[in-house]
Amino acid sequence: MYFSLYFSSIFLNNFPEMCYNKFGSGRFEKSDLIKVKKVDFLEGLIHSIETFGTVDGPGTRYVVFVKGCPMRCQYCHNPDTWETVGATRMTPEQILDDYERYKEFYHGGGITVTGGEPLVQIDFLIELFELAKTRDIHTCLDTSGIMFRRNNPELLAKYDRLMKSTDLIMLDIKHIDPEEHKKLTAQPIDNILDFLSYLDEKEKTIWIRHVLVPGITLIPEYLERLGYYIGQFKHIKALDVLPYHSMGKTKYEQLGIDYVLKDVPEATKEQAIEARGIIIEAMKKRRHDMGE
Repeated sequence: MYFSLYFSSIFLNNFPEMCYNKFGSGRFEKSDLIKVKKVDFLEGLIHSIETFGTVDGPGTRYVVFVKGCPMRCQYCHNPDTWETVGATRMTPEQILDDYERYKEFYHGGGITVTGGEPLVQIDFLIELFELAKTRDIHTCLDTSGIMFRRNNPELLAKYDRLMKSTDLIMLDIKHIDPEEHKKLTAQPIDNILDFLSYLDEKEKTIWIRHVLVPGITLIPEYLERLGYYIGQFKHIKALDVLPYHSMGKTKYEQLGIDYVLKDVPEATKEQAIEARGIIIEAMKKRRHDMGE
């Protein structure tokens, strides 16, 4: 096992019954997502593409930012990806043909799909990753796992299919405490932790990402709880502790959204290194308690 430290920049039929609107306070029903539900997901709803990503998986990568997300993370620096309005439609073929233009730069890299939440568009994601594997391209999924539903056989079959063409999953765990998670993201944590269990059962390579927010996640008790919890999983191969930054504040102003964390100081590199150490020590303790 190795751990890395990066500093950087969610089956509509199973969309959470209630999601928070873009202002993070009111709610909207499934009926408000009708425009999304009518989209042919063989065309992805794309926000933007970065052709030279260095913090979104191993090596230099082609990073696809998709639109649509039920999470309302208070520190999200891409609130313009929450809704699907204004998306550019692209087919898997178009995306990978564009990838080929830059492939000579992607030594040790590949393609990463992030967002937004990529699993909102699971059918498109399956097509994209399966096509990518026919071209021998390393595939990485950056997700919150919020869309995972184990109790739906049809949906679970889609996840099983997707996993066959996914090389790496970077899983964002926003907060380990259920109540604090809901406050921070406007969504429960249950499906996310179940998705982590599913990935470990599938023996998929997992990188955990955790954003360090002073006064919210930068609390030793929560860091220890996070480490002790994830220490039980054998296929976690990296841990990225990302210091909270406020670079997305301007986007909130432009979108007319209140930036809830405006008075929260940014986390430092030194704090992230220390927090990562706390998490790793708790992981070791869990493994010791498991007899490993």
